[in-house]
Amino acid sequence: MAASVTRRIRLPADSRTPAAARAVVRAVLDEADLPVLLDEALLLTTELSTNGVQHAGTDIDLEVIADAEGLTVTVTDYGGGNAIVSPLSDELKERGRGLLLVDHFSASWGTTHQGKGKGVWFRLARPGADDSGLARLGGRAPATVVLDGHPTSALDGRAPAAGEAPSASALAALVAVDVPDAEPGTLAQVATHLLSRLCGATGATGGAIRLDQADGRGLLPFAEYGLAFPADAGDVRAKLAVSWPWRGELALVTPASPGPYAAPLAKLTAERLGLALENDRLRRTDLRRQAWLTFLAEASELLAQSLDVELTMALIPRLVVPRLGQWSAVYGVDEWGEPVYAAAAHADEAALPGLLAELSQTGPDGVPARLREAIHGGIQVPLTAPVEGLAVPLVARGGRIGALAVGRHLDRRQEPEEVAIVEDLARRAALALDNARIHAERRRVAQTLQQSLLPPALPIVNGIGLGAEYVPTQRDADVGGDFYDVVPMPDGRWLVVIGDVSGKGVQAATVTGLVRDVIRVLIRDGRPLPEMLDRINDTLVERGGGRYCTLAMAALATGADNRLRVTLHLAGHDRPVLLRSEGEATFVGTPGTALGLLERVRTPSTAIELAPGDTMIFFTDGVTERRRGSELFGIDRLRAAAAELAGYEADVVAARLRAAALGFSAEPPRDDIAILALRNDQLP
Repeated sequence: MAASVTRRIRLPADSRTPAAARAVVRAVLDEADLPVLLDEALLLTTELSTNGVQHAGTDIDLEVIADAEGLTVTVTDYGGGNAIVSPLSDELKERGRGLLLVDHFSASWGTTHQGKGKGVWFRLARPGADDSGLARLGGRAPATVVLDGHPTSALDGRAPAAGEAPSASALAALVAVDVPDAEPGTLAQVATHLLSRLCGATGATGGAIRLDQADGRGLLPFAEYGLAFPADAGDVRAKLAVSWPWRGELALVTPASPGPYAAPLAKLTAERLGLALENDRLRRTDLRRQAWLTFLAEASELLAQSLDVELTMALIPRLVVPRLGQWSAVYGVDEWGEPVYAAAAHADEAALPGLLAELSQTGPDGVPARLREAIHGGIQVPLTAPVEGLAVPLVARGGRIGALAVGRHLDRRQEPEEVAIVEDLARRAALALDNARIHAERRRVAQTLQQSLLPPALPIVNGIGLGAEYVPTQRDADVGGDFYDVVPMPDGRWLVVIGDVSGKGVQAATVTGLVRDVIRVLIRDGRPLPEMLDRINDTLVERGGGRYCTLAMAALATGADNRLRVTLHLAGHDRPVLLRSEGEATFVGTPGTALGLLERVRTPSTAIELAPGDTMIFFTDGVTERRRGSELFGIDRLRAAAAELAGYEADVVAARLRAAALGFSAEPPRDDIAILALRNDQLP
């Protein structure tokens, strides 16, 4: 063999550390050709590394040195106390027999103190140099079994007699059972295997691992081995190393007085299993929390997509049931702050009518009274039988807008974590409801303002057919800048106006209302159309703000020859379509200057005559700029669509063109669409 083989490694505070430490020791022994020391080395390395991980909770340093005479292993931790050298039990500490296994199997051992590190070392002598290791084995020739995937020795299946010290091979076989990060079912199988090894090493006739998972059911068997094991049985007991609120114990039943190794071995096994259970619990807790975070994120996304108050109310209880409760109901508040039922859901749809009847029961302990307490107090309130559960207030932006009631599942209690999720979901739901309420209020204001900018109905004019269509953008909380109007003039003519103010929102709406009102005032004063356009331009320029307006004005007069004479002025607006009764469609008019940009504008006049059956179609750019990807509806499609409508009434023409524009693209309109058609309905 080589003169000396040395390995030094730092291992994390993890349940897999003992197995990693054993792998390092095994590799050194293989390289040093010292397989005879394998059992004792694995046993003692496992004990020290497990104690370091369990008690110190820090990384550990492992040093392994093999030479011609034997093996030296040092395990150092960096905890605040001397974790590795802590005794295995209070009883052994009182007798000065701490680290009993190390003392029993090693040729020599001791402690180290270096800076913040405290550790334990042990020395195993090669039999040729020092046969103390064989003497401690009692001269038995162990049988060969598989340990950690490598050949090693065991007790030939024989349990030690009462008071007899178990061999290193038996203990090595016990501690070499790796306790993996596993699901509860697999972990229970591993725990049963550990019990069987422990009973074989200590001579116990049976053993059990009991675990209380803080679910209200108390200590329940997690794993059992051997003969029938009563709930209160156990000559040797060791607490599982699990954190509150969990608790557990390992218990053994021995046929006679427990030997001196039963308690420390039981504690060693309990510590290893406790680490595995704790890791499993923490992992499952982490997975559960990740699942809850995903649930809350998805719930928030669903709630945010709804800007309708009633739809949001109906969605909330369906998010709760059945994951957070057997049933759920959501309530709003009236002007007096009293709860008002909105929606409910039940895991069993057939039970919903009965639930609603129970929720409406009045009285000091009835659900309405408890909901009132939750809303007014802003606190969580328990609900008593027959509808057990809890009620939490819905609070958003400092206002109490309702309450959420959640009924517990009949077969289990509500965990504190679930209650916290209910409260979190209630906060998100309240914010979504408040957003929906604000959006609904804005929509009502926008619709009211938009309606005030359009005539409630088109007038009935003898000999002239009128039809109009208006489609706002899908952003129904905004007010558009498109408008149209048909107004009588003092000289008996009718004025048709269609316009488009730049921008959206309230500012654009104020300009739209201003232009519309100025037009009506100037018409009553009998102003001619060119002067009206100049006055509107002066008003917009003086007002400032960068808003401008395009207008198309047409004065209509019927002649004795049943022809309709139109005087058309365009101020930056698109030219209207003239649709002849025989199907010819052309754009007419001379473009001019938009209003509000320059101090002086040019608005040329164009005289047009409409024979009986002819139609003139005015429109805003929301029609021609309707998009399908990068493609526009455009003026050519508009002219072609209009040509197919020759002979139709004005209202039919406007409706068909609206349908053609909307049908061009599946996307919602990005701009307002306004169409105004006038037709000469006089007989030829």
